[in-house]
Amino acid sequence: MPELPETETIARGLDRAVSGARITSVAVTHADVLREVSPSTFKRRVAGAEIVRTVRRAKLVVMELSTGERIVVQPRFTGALLIDAGDLPDREREYSTVAFALADGRTLHYRDIRRLGTVMLMSRARWAEYEGGLGPEPLDHSFTPALLSGLLRGSRQAVKKLLMDQRRLAGIGNIYATEALWRAAIDPSRAGETISADESRALHAAITGVLTESIAARGTSFRDYRDATGERGEFASQLAAYGRAGEPCKRCGVHLATTDAIDGRATVFCAHCQR
Repeated sequence: MPELPETETIARGLDRAVSGARITSVAVTHADVLREVSPSTFKRRVAGAEIVRTVRRAKLVVMELSTGERIVVQPRFTGALLIDAGDLPDREREYSTVAFALADGRTLHYRDIRRLGTVMLMSRARWAEYEGGLGPEPLDHSFTPALLSGLLRGSRQAVKKLLMDQRRLAGIGNIYATEALWRAAIDPSRAGETISADESRALHAAITGVLTESIAARGTSFRDYRDATGERGEFASQLAAYGRAGEPCKRCGVHLATTDAIDGRATVFCAHCQR
């Protein structure tokens, strides 16, 4: 968390709100969130730049600057990019790690309560190199059932683990892998090589469906995730598997099971109808 729908929501909100804004100065209060750059270098290279646009790639929020460089943020569990026009609650400012002062008087905070997320500054060349290590985007037109089948084929790893491998497929984490596999009625522990062509088609539809629906609901909020305006996502009420261990399956009524055996994280599934 945040995964593709949440970072897409953050990126869209920022793109609307701060595209064209000029960064006048940067304050780094917790340098441990920075990667690949020192605080002094970060502040020097970012100050004076204009934010051209903000996009998402995988689970990353990418702000493209007029200098050609990119501020690349990976929020992870408790990170958020919040716009402060003077009305941001003090509890949010308290956990600001990096603050970008904008020429119009607003401030863009990277708030991270547990400081598990990261903020990077990358040149065009470094971004191209970094992005080259990421898998295809599941909402791109190029992502087809045949492509998904190819990503799974030949691997003995659990299909859920393969879906969460950012080198194979970008943007999917525990929440949406769990949900997609429930929708496709596929056991998360099955080896990728056992997934048939028909099952790949069902899984493809489940992946694209759940991601699209979650984006429409501005993502899933349980505790810390907020969009750029501080609003919570509303998709949690639509979850069928994730977070529902012990509750009845919405498809067959059998109580949902949970295991940590697949990838070290809780996987909720229906032992009766996910085969």
